[in-house]
Parts: sequence; structure tokens; C-alpha cells
Amino acid sequence: MRQNLLMIEDDARLASMVAEYLDQSGFTVAHAGDGHSGLARLAPDTGLDAPDLVILDLMLPDMDGLEICRRIRALPGAMGHVPVLMLTAKGDAMDRIIGLEIGADDYLPKPFEPRELLARIRAILRRKGEAPASNSKALRFGTLEIDRDARTVTVGGKPCDLTSYQFDLLVALAERAGRVLTRDQIMEAVRGRELEAFDRSIDVHMGRIRAAIEVDAKDPKRILTVRGVGYVFARQQD
Repeated sequence: MRQNLLMIEDDARLASMVAEYLDQSGFTVAHAGDGHSGLARLAPDTGLDAPDLVILDLMLPDMDGLEICRRIRALPGAMGHVPVLMLTAKGDAMDRIIGLEIGADDYLPKPFEPRELLARIRAILRRKGEAPASNSKALRFGTLEIDRDARTVTVGGKPCDLTSYQFDLLVALAERAGRVLTRDQIMEAVRGRELEAFDRSIDVHMGRIRAAIEVDAKDPKRILTVRGVGYVFARQQD
């Protein structure tokens, strides 16, 4: 079954090349040449199904890609949870960090190899659709509940807004509660993404997860930092 992607990119030649390449791998790519057109395709009143993934360029003529990502995450229902792969200028580390903070699932610096784009798309979609790694029972830690089947997280019955990638990171930690994990071990547990040297994306995602599940993200009780090593998910909470 072909999966549908939406590419929001002002470079029509690049979009055409990407669409042709991905078409050979079983994807159908719709193209929007600016931010407003892309958001119009995602509007709830269009009657269209949510795409399986959005490829979003950071630099667009009419609207900043970060603002588009914010608006996508504010959309109701499935549209607001569609995975976003952001295309950024090489070397713009701060833009990548901000993109991850506001809800992008991954980023890819330009210029990029089409094979890497395809690999990252497949990794995001695999994380989105893969079955739970162990049993199907929900993980519960005090008022925090992680349902691996439904892929939802609640605190005190209230839903937490996490991207697909952040959900997988949280599950990887929670399933190993009490065990200190290095960043490399966390990445190995989640799979599907290679980090650049000194990449801060894990720390950015952890900050987002803490903001969603902690009472006070600046004084976390659930996900603790072990300085110089990595992170540990606390067994005793609340």
C-alpha cells in the first residue's frame, strides 16, 4: 500500500526530483510551494486524510518553517499528530534544536542524499507504526501512564502531547526504569536514527518530554540526568 507524503518546499525542481525518487520506493508525494498552500492542504475542512508524513523546508518565501510546524501541531485530530521531517540549512544547529522543541520528529540538513531522506522517512514511519517492544500492558508510574498499544501518555488522566519519536524515547527509558542509560544506549533502544557528532537532539527531546510529563520540568522527578553519563527513569514517582 502506497503511503502519502506532503512536501512543503519552494524549490520546485528539488521537489520534483524528490517526488520522482520517492515514487520508485512506494510513496506518493503531494507538493506545496509555500507555507500557506501547505497548511491549506492540512486544514480540517478540506475533507482530506492526514498525510503519513510532512517534509517541511525551514526556509520558505511566505512563512517560516518553524511557524508552520507550530501550526501543524496545533491542528485538531490526526492532522496535528502527523510526523514532520524538517529540512534545514547545514550548520544551522539552533534552528534544528528549535524545530525539535516545537514538535518536529526529525531533521535533515541540506544538501542531502536522496537515500538518506528515504531512510529517515522510513525510520519515522516505522517508529510510528511498529508494535510495542514487549508486552501490551500499559506502564504505570504513579499518575503517569504509558499505553504502548494506543501510543498515548497521560498524567493524572490528562493526555500529554508528544511526537512519535518522543514517545519511543520515553518508552525506552520507562521499560528500563532505574537503569542509567547513555545517549548511545537510548538511541540503540529506539533504533532508526543516526546522530551526527555532538548532536544535541536527545537532550532537546528529553526537555520536551519533561515539559509534558513532569510537574516542574526544571526540577524533574521522573527523568533524571546523570551528569557525564546520560539519563535514568526513576522507579518511584509521585
